Amino acid sequence: MRGAQALPVCLLLVALFTAGAGLALSLPLRLPLGSFYWDVAVYLDAFQRMRTGQVPAIDFFAPVGPLGYYLGAWLHGLFPLAQPMLIVNWAIMPVLLPVAVLVLVQPAARRHALALVIPFLIFSALPINLSVFYPAPGLDGFGAYNRHAALLLYWLVASLLFVERSLAQTVLVAVIMLALFLTKITGAVAGAILVGHACLAGRLRVRDAAIAALACILALALLDWQTGLVRAYVADMFTLLRLNTGTLLPRLLTVASANFDVVLPASALIVLLAWAGWRSGEGPALQRIRSLVAGPGGWLAVTLLALALFETQNTGSLEFIALWPVLLLVLLAWRVADDPARPAVLVLALAVALPSVLFCLERGARALAGTRGDAVALPAAEVGPLARVSLRRGLAERAAVMLEVYADHPGVFRAMASRGQEPSSILHAEIDNQATWLLEVRQGLLALNAWETREARRLNGVFTLDFVDPFNALLDRSPPRHVPIGITPGRNLPPLTERTLAQLAAIDAIVSPKCPPTPARALLAAHYAKALEGRRRIALSACWDMHVRER
Repeated sequence: MRGAQALPVCLLLVALFTAGAGLALSLPLRLPLGSFYWDVAVYLDAFQRMRTGQVPAIDFFAPVGPLGYYLGAWLHGLFPLAQPMLIVNWAIMPVLLPVAVLVLVQPAARRHALALVIPFLIFSALPINLSVFYPAPGLDGFGAYNRHAALLLYWLVASLLFVERSLAQTVLVAVIMLALFLTKITGAVAGAILVGHACLAGRLRVRDAAIAALACILALALLDWQTGLVRAYVADMFTLLRLNTGTLLPRLLTVASANFDVVLPASALIVLLAWAGWRSGEGPALQRIRSLVAGPGGWLAVTLLALALFETQNTGSLEFIALWPVLLLVLLAWRVADDPARPAVLVLALAVALPSVLFCLERGARALAGTRGDAVALPAAEVGPLARVSLRRGLAERAAVMLEVYADHPGVFRAMASRGQEPSSILHAEIDNQATWLLEVRQGLLALNAWETREARRLNGVFTLDFVDPFNALLDRSPPRHVPIGITPGRNLPPLTERTLAQLAAIDAIVSPKCPPTPARALLAAHYAKALEGRRRIALSACWDMHVRER
């Protein structure tokens, strides 16, 4: 399809996607439960904190940037009854969709608009990661900010390769780099590598890169002047860096092994392109090297490296989808090339691209197909849209049974936790365990409501000694300030400060979940033990204790 014909089709697809997303957010949809679903509740906690006046990084420690939280909170305000997985997954769309349209309408991109927009829409449609942590089908509640950054990098590469040097390209680079910085700093680092290579390869003027960088700095300076957010965010990232130790090489090897189906053919393609380019090149060695660096092979090598560095700081998302625009560049350069390496180049390019898109489509189809047949709704309507999930009947039955087993036989699981072991080595990836957690939250919510009614007392807020703190959002209470969200010991749990203790001292209820006891829950209880001093402990329910502040 010619560019003039493809562009209206692409714009129509973007419009249909936008309308479909708006409709899906307006409907009380029930989605298939997946691994680490409780990550969605971390966003609900952030939305509640922001609704009560808290500012990310300033009032609560978060492992990522504030953009996803603010955009997600805006969508949540527009669609309060939407399934939270969809809100979180599409939170970055208010930035991405205008960026996509601006790229597609550029003269150089119009001819290839369909090849750019279709993969983007496939990877954006559902909350699906390209890593599997549990064999049963379901949608992914975790990794949303990684998906956001991966999609931003996709359009950054497309802007550098398929937008001519112009004001539009400068604007695109500035907007995407700003969004990457405010989404995840490691994404901005990967983006800076790509922008630097674009300058070396002649795809972006150094002057335009400097203007884009200055625009980003000025925007961040203005934001910091108004809120102080940027300084606090950068300080949090340095804190996170100190808490997460480890060398780069083992992480790169982990990325390569986890994404072997992409890294191996991509590496082979880089070698083949370098060999073919050197063999057919003319002039002195330095000129040939420059030609290789600026060509498709150089772009593929640098993009693969930048994305691999980004993935060393992430656990599963849309890994390496930003290679797609580069692969399109390879296909365009080699589809009519008169070179004996042409068949091998085309085969390797497809070998890099196809596994990701086919896997994404297959996972989405399996998850949605699983909503039929023996799938059942989870009986936890009191938890609101968060509980609007479905799962296989057998897993739902197991979730309810395990909640009872944890409550009736706590000694076994406490003994395991004391030895640093959870009930399963992949406990939080298990779909039935995520359902058990939702049932545990339901039990705690009902118990808190019953206690308030019985005592004729309205708690001013709740702090939960767990990875997720869902009750303030569910009860519409004020969360404490200066405590992290999505607390993971060893990752984002800074030392306890007097400021944090003062905030926790003013909170009426600190609750501890017990179904099951886990090493992380035990570590959190020990970490915040000083905040429990002077409180009365109440057995709120079979699975919850409450440490209540006396009036």
